[in-house]
Amino acid sequence: MKKIALKIVGLTVLASALTGCIGSNAVTGKVMKFNVEVVDNRYARAGVNFLLAPVYGITTAADYVVFNSLEFWTGKNPISGSPHVFDTKTDTHFKVNDELDPSLKEAPVGPISNNRTIETGEMIKIDENTIQMDIVYTSGETATLTGIKDGQNVTYYMDGQLVSQTTIAELEKIQGTEA
Repeated sequence: MKKIALKIVGLTVLASALTGCIGSNAVTGKVMKFNVEVVDNRYARAGVNFLLAPVYGITTAADYVVFNSLEFWTGKNPISGSPHVFDTKTDTHFKVNDELDPSLKEAPVGPISNNRTIETGEMIKIDENTIQMDIVYTSGETATLTGIKDGQNVTYYMDGQLVSQTTIAELEKIQGTEA
């Protein structure tokens, strides 16, 4: 019985993943964009492309199995934000939408990305160990990002919820000012 259940789960996962074979391939597109931006010569770009061949294999697999599947089921690519190619409005040979239940005309799951664009952000020094950024998004929503230094560690909170932790050394390394 356990083997049958395992096979059913495996087939369900496989079937879900195979829906992602078509999509915008956003991860591969980002690598392709990088490839073109590295150098301005077509022959050098071909050389970079050859060197990136293993990377293209990985990104294509990631697109097919993960990102294109998410794009299919949510109706939007989580990386590029573009709508799924199957939702493209075009002149078609067979018209079936008028005869279908409305639930079968759109992606069944809402987009999982939370891409909000910051309109303004104002930094305020609260005390020697605390800095706060008041954020206003283009949608009008607001948020507060707080960074609290405790010794050599820095903890970040978004609206009071822990979101990240780092060290002073890591921050200095990012800035290129290692101490």
